[in-house]
Amino acid sequence: MILLQINQLNKSFGADLILSNIKLEIQSGDSIALVGRNGSGKSTLLKIIAGQMAYDSGEIVKPKDVTIGYLAQDTGLESDLSIWDEMLSVFEDLREQEKELRKLEQQMSDPSVFNNPDQFEKILKEYDRLQVSFKEKGGYQYEADIRSVLHGLKFHSYDYSTKISALSGGQKTRLALGKLLLTKPDILILDEPTNHLDIETLSWLEQFLQGYKGAILIVSHDRYFLDKIVNQIYEINNTKITKYIGNYTAYLEQKAKNYERELKLYEKQQEEIARLEDFIQRNLARASTTKRAQSRRKQLERIERINRPQGDGKSAFFGFQIERQSGNDVLMIQDLSVGYKNKPVCRGISFRVTRGESIALVGPNGIGKSTLLKTIVNKLPPIEGGIKFGSNVSIGYYDQELTELTSNKRVLNELWDDYPLKTEKEIRTILGNFLFSGDDVLKTVHSLSGGEKARLSLAKLMMKNANLLILDEPTNHLDLTSKEVLENALIDYPGTILFVSHDRYFINRIATKVIELSENGITEYLGDYDYYVEKKLEQEEIAKLENGQKEKDKPSSQKENQSSYHKQKEVKKLERQKQRRLQEIENMITKLEEQIEENEQLLCEPEIFQDHEKVQEISRENEEVKKRLDELLEEWAELAEDVK
Repeated sequence: MILLQINQLNKSFGADLILSNIKLEIQSGDSIALVGRNGSGKSTLLKIIAGQMAYDSGEIVKPKDVTIGYLAQDTGLESDLSIWDEMLSVFEDLREQEKELRKLEQQMSDPSVFNNPDQFEKILKEYDRLQVSFKEKGGYQYEADIRSVLHGLKFHSYDYSTKISALSGGQKTRLALGKLLLTKPDILILDEPTNHLDIETLSWLEQFLQGYKGAILIVSHDRYFLDKIVNQIYEINNTKITKYIGNYTAYLEQKAKNYERELKLYEKQQEEIARLEDFIQRNLARASTTKRAQSRRKQLERIERINRPQGDGKSAFFGFQIERQSGNDVLMIQDLSVGYKNKPVCRGISFRVTRGESIALVGPNGIGKSTLLKTIVNKLPPIEGGIKFGSNVSIGYYDQELTELTSNKRVLNELWDDYPLKTEKEIRTILGNFLFSGDDVLKTVHSLSGGEKARLSLAKLMMKNANLLILDEPTNHLDLTSKEVLENALIDYPGTILFVSHDRYFINRIATKVIELSENGITEYLGDYDYYVEKKLEQEEIAKLENGQKEKDKPSSQKENQSSYHKQKEVKKLERQKQRRLQEIENMITKLEEQIEENEQLLCEPEIFQDHEKVQEISRENEEVKKRLDELLEEWAELAEDVK
């Protein structure tokens, strides 16, 4: 079923054409990503579809009953209600239906109604109709749905009576996402929903969206996320839109093939044009060949010229070098506790960084990753423990908050003042490599966009020629093309890297080691992100296999020599157990729902509703069944996440 169609849509801001002749179609079950450079018009198109921005011409066709839910970038939920009450407000219609059902039950238990067969029959029919509607809309599970979403978004440890107004900006953003997911619109529109989500929450969101019954339209710079979620890509480039079938990786492959094919067609036509022009030039003046030359000229005029295919436009170009090599030991951290005002957020941190390593710090939001980096670069004092640098170590630090880029200086002077011995031409060339050209270098620093500030910060970082790069979320604010340029520059970098990122694709390309932070220390994984995920899964499955008990002491040699085959066998066994448990829960849920419905019907029976003790007994039983149903639904949601 077609949910929405866009035909020949155009949008300009003043004299600047942003979108031209846009055609897009959304059908049931579609998962679509909009991709393109920063400023290409992706967010503008989402706002137009969501009805939050007008367009100049064209048409948007949508059936009246199709619902659209839209979440803009960094949208925080503003409310005076508690977490639970705000989520409950999504189901106001269901709660009203529930009240109406209780009201009808009371009416049917009224002797005056019971003794009037026509009135009783009328109320009973209305009750049956309403009960069917209530069940179909999820009336018996909406509270379990709320708990499942709050659990996935890391609110399971919160008091649900907490006022939303007392929460942080990041928490409000997650709640805004949760509330939208609970509304289950026919078309779910998400603009950068992965911002401010840690890796664990990202994985949950992926699984939720993979099972989403409506259509999804999404803008995201997270390539792992796009590969897991989408089945179509619409690329906006130079105001035009192009459709590709498949996920992000498939889009890149198709795009490369299309460019190569179009370039060959262009070059072949150019060769044909050159051949005809050469023949005309050589033969037009000679009487014996004039007619043939004139024929060729007409043939040349009839050719429909192919434009040279355009790539992605201008890309940033840079690389990181070092002024001098550090010693083999770069950084030693021993029993370190970090935090604010002597209140530790993470303690017992000990690890060593050696020359040439590229180490990713991972862990849930709020665990202290950025705090640790700030402590290492001496922006925060350590609470206890030691930090020691090796010989000849020079540090380049990238701050995710870009707090140092707030001056009234021009972009040109922001860089030139740090390196006054360089000529203006040299500074302009460096800035040009980071896409600051022409009058861009005369902009004031504080007026720059997030993406521009990120590129300027990277330019300053590159100029340091440091041999230890400490990077806090360096891919924030960068579009997909700029991310790839940064990745390639860091892969070729001859120094040492310690970084924090929630971009799993970036971690996978850059990291040679992953360090996971927890409240009481760290765990090291000697590999990239995929290896880290594999080992984490293996550890979790083994722990579950042992019913959460610690592994009995055994010689270290025995631990080291455990067969990987044996572990894989255990993991597969556990997977089968989960599948069986899922099936059991689904069967139990069906039976409980049938039992609830059967009890609701019993309450309508004349001989039952006139017996108050019997009514109370059935009502108590129903409450217990509903409670058990909620527990099973929550267990089912957690198991389903693991099995997917």
